[in-house]
Amino acid sequence: MKQAFALMMVIAAVLQLGYLWAGYEAIYQIGYGAITLMGLMISLTFLWLYVVRATPLALGMAYSWSGASLVLGWWWIFSVLGEPAWAAESPAHFVFLALYLVGALLHFSVINRSFGLHGAMFLWPVLGAVCLSGLIYIIN
Repeated sequence: MKQAFALMMVIAAVLQLGYLWAGYEAIYQIGYGAITLMGLMISLTFLWLYVVRATPLALGMAYSWSGASLVLGWWWIFSVLGEPAWAAESPAHFVFLALYLVGALLHFSVINRSFGLHGAMFLWPVLGAVCLSGLIYIIN
């Protein structure tokens, strides 16, 4: 735990130094590009783990990592291409968001079973998140 926190602090410091040295755009492009590509590799690894039935969590992790990577990747490519109008509000982006949301649903389902619960109880936090997000949208 201490090593992970120390590593996070070192990486945060490196990103801040990179920002001071090269500016926001360079660090944004490099950081988002790197995490997009790493996330896709992680997603493929979890997909392989699912195929060989190594862990029941693998499918949720594959969906989550692919969804997160493709959502971040969308905005990375959007920036790389100079923020083209066709990508600013494209419904194609929602396909990637759907992957991410399915990953979250699968995780909540596994968490539900970990607590010894069965059925659709895992949908309550999902519904809560959607309602809170909708309320914030309405208020804003």
